[in-house]
Amino acid sequence: MGSSVYTKTGDKGTTGLYTGERVQKSSLRVEAYGTIDELQAFLGLARAHAHNKKVQTELLDIERTLWTLMADVASLGQIAKVTDQQVKHLEKVIDRFDESLEPLTQFVVPGDNVASSYLHVARTVVRRAERALWRVLDNGEEVHESNLKYLNRLSDLCFILGRVEEELGAE
Repeated sequence: MGSSVYTKTGDKGTTGLYTGERVQKSSLRVEAYGTIDELQAFLGLARAHAHNKKVQTELLDIERTLWTLMADVASLGQIAKVTDQQVKHLEKVIDRFDESLEPLTQFVVPGDNVASSYLHVARTVVRRAERALWRVLDNGEEVHESNLKYLNRLSDLCFILGRVEEELGAE
């Protein structure tokens, strides 16, 4: 027999952080990395429905980085693994895609296609994750500044990628 998916260690309302500490499942930190997990799932849905290969490639890269971001948030006393270099990478990706789009003349209403709709949902989930991580910091707990910046840029990128899917499609 293989190992079981369930451990029963969380049956009393606690969970283990990546660095081993036990915390309440209701903690702000758990809420933050749980929201990032939700974000990753929506980005996977967006990637599964995306028509643009470049969008698919970027989304897969982001999904992989989100594993590292979740580990950062679920760790205490560790050096950030999601760094300012990754924030700058997102900025370059945003600029590259934005150059291919027409200037906005009106508000974007999500729903033109499935991929862009999931990207707009992801944009709102990443904003919620960012707010959750700010609450951790406001509660006096350790948060890496680069993690906050990454989430902030990622919401902008989700917006841009949603526009790419709507306006450019399968280029």
